[in-house]
Amino acid sequence: MILIAQGPNPTDTWRRALPNDTPIVLGRGSPEWAAAWEPFLARKHVELTSRGGKLKVRKLAGAANPVFHAGRPADHFELIPGSSFVIGNTRFTFADEAREPVSPTDNRPLLDMRTVQHHELDRLAFRDAPHRLDVLSRLPEVISSATDDADLFSRLVDMLLAGIRRADAVAIVSLPPETDAGRERMKLLHWDRRLSGEGDFEPSKRLVNAAVAEQNQTVLHVWGVTPQGSSIEDPFTLQGRFDWAFCTPVHCEACPGWGLYVAGRFNGTAASTLLAPWESNELRDDVKFTELVGNILGSLRQVQMMRERQSVFRRFFSPGVMTVLSGGDAPRALEPRETDVTVLFCDLRGFSRKVEEAGDRLLEVLNRVSAALGLMTQNILSNRGAIADFLGDAAMGFWGWPLEQPGKVEHACRAALGIRAAFEAVGRDSAHPLYGFRVGIGIASGRAVAGSIGTPEQAKVTVFGPVVNLSSRLQDMTKLLRVPILIDEPTANTVGEKLSPDVGRVRRMARVRPYGLETPLVVAELIPPAPLPGTEAPNGALTDADLAAYDAALDAFLEGDWTAAYKHLHRVPPDDRGKDVLTEFILKNNRTPPPGWDGVIPLGSKG
Repeated sequence: MILIAQGPNPTDTWRRALPNDTPIVLGRGSPEWAAAWEPFLARKHVELTSRGGKLKVRKLAGAANPVFHAGRPADHFELIPGSSFVIGNTRFTFADEAREPVSPTDNRPLLDMRTVQHHELDRLAFRDAPHRLDVLSRLPEVISSATDDADLFSRLVDMLLAGIRRADAVAIVSLPPETDAGRERMKLLHWDRRLSGEGDFEPSKRLVNAAVAEQNQTVLHVWGVTPQGSSIEDPFTLQGRFDWAFCTPVHCEACPGWGLYVAGRFNGTAASTLLAPWESNELRDDVKFTELVGNILGSLRQVQMMRERQSVFRRFFSPGVMTVLSGGDAPRALEPRETDVTVLFCDLRGFSRKVEEAGDRLLEVLNRVSAALGLMTQNILSNRGAIADFLGDAAMGFWGWPLEQPGKVEHACRAALGIRAAFEAVGRDSAHPLYGFRVGIGIASGRAVAGSIGTPEQAKVTVFGPVVNLSSRLQDMTKLLRVPILIDEPTANTVGEKLSPDVGRVRRMARVRPYGLETPLVVAELIPPAPLPGTEAPNGALTDADLAAYDAALDAFLEGDWTAAYKHLHRVPPDDRGKDVLTEFILKNNRTPPPGWDGVIPLGSKG
C-alpha cells in the first residue's frame, strides 16, 4: 500500500510505500514523511497505520491545524484505497500499489484519485439548483417513454450533457460478468461529446473498473498536464486528452454493472479548484447531480423491472387472495372478467410543494413519497384489497376480484379510514418524514372489467370502466368540497346499511354536477366514528347531532328553503370545512335559490 501526497502545484508531490502494521508519523519532523511545501503541516501531525488493506488515521495532540476527511474536520477515521484526507493545501491519498493509478508509459501526473463516500455530498446544496432541477424533472419521462435501452441511453446522455455544463463528454458504460480470462470487460453502451468534431471517445477502463467493480462508489480522477511535444497516448480517456473524469455506478439489479461516465478539461480553471474539499470544489455540483441521476435512474428502473415480473403479484394482492392463487389455477383465476367491484383512488397532497421546498434533496422527497404510498398500500392489502396501479403519487385499489367479496364496500371503507387516520397521526408529528402530507380519497362501486392484461412475459393487473373514472373524480372533488374522503351514492347506501357506526359514518354532502359532465351526482363523505362521551374530540370531528344538523340543512337547501338551511348550518361546528360549500353557495346567491332551482351545485373545475 502507498501514500500519495499532492500539493497545490503539480511538482509538489511524492509517493511513499506504507509499512504494514507499523505506525508512522506524518509531519515536518519526519524527513521521509514531510511535505516541505505545506506550511500548515505540524512537526507531528497524524499517525498512520496500514493494516488489512485499510489505513487508520489519528490526529496527534500537538497538531494545531485540522485534518479534513470527506469535507469535514476529523480526528479519527479509516481510509480504503482510493480515498484521501487533506491538511492545509495538500491532499494525501491512500492507494493500492498493485493497482497503479498512472500507466508507466504516461508521464502526466495524477493530481487526484478520490472516492466519493456514500451520502458524502448530501448536506451540500446545489449552487445552481434551478438549472439542475429543471433537467432532473425530465428524468422520469426519459425513462418511461424510452422505446428500448438504446433509446434510453441516448436520452440519458443528452440529459447529462444538458445538466453538466462543464462536461465535454458523457458515456453510459457497463461491466458485465467476466467469463473468459483476459476478456475486455467494459462495454461502451452509448456516448456523446459536446463538440462532435473532436473525434472518438473511449472512457478509462481503469477508472470505470475502480468505480463500478472495486469501490461501488463514485471515483474521480484529475490528471496533470502532458508535457509539450509528448505523443504519448492517454490510457485513461483515449483520444480525448481530458484533464478530469469521474464515474458513478448505478446501484440497481435492473442496471447490472452500469456506470455514468463524465469527462472534461480544465478550460482555464485552476487544477487546485478541482482538488479542494467538496465545500469549494468546482466539480461538487456535477458529481452530486450525476449521483442523483444514478440513484433516481436505478430506483425507477427497478420499479419497472418489478412490475414486469409476474412473480411480484404479492405486491398487488392481499395474503388471503395470494393463498387462493398459489393453491389453484392462477392464470385462469387472473383472467379478465366483468364483475361488481368497489374502487378506491387515493392521491397524495402536498407533493408538488414538497418538491419545490426540497431543492437539492429530491431523492429524499422520492423516498418520502414511497413511504406515503406504502401507507396507502398497507391499508388496502390489510383490508383484503388488490392494488391496481400506482399513478405518480397516487395509488388505486379495488375489491371484488379475483374472488367474490360480499363485504367489499365495508373493506374499502375500512381501508380509506385507516389511510386517513395514518396520515392524520403523522401530521401531528413534525419530526415524522411524512409530516405535511395529506391525502384525498374517492370510493365508487359498480360494474367493471378486472383481470390480468398483457402477454405471458409481461402482464399487469388492472380494473377499468366508468366506476374507475368516478372514483378518480371523487378524489378530485375532495379538494373542492374540502373533505378527505368522498363516496358515491351506491357506496353510501351500503355503508348506511352494513357498516357499524363504530367503524365509520356517512354524511350526505350535496348534489353536484362535476366539471365536464351533464348528469348530476349525489356525493357523500365517509367520516370516522363519533367521539366518545367525555373525550376530547379532534378538530373538525362531528358528533351525531352535528350530522343531523347538516342533514337538515341539506334537505332545506335541496327544497329551496335557504333561510332554514343557513340556520341549520350555523348549528354545525365552525371548524367543519365540509359545510363551506353549501354556505358559500347560499351567500353567493344572496340566500335566494336561482330561477329553476333543481338542487344541483355546478362545480367549476376538476378540483
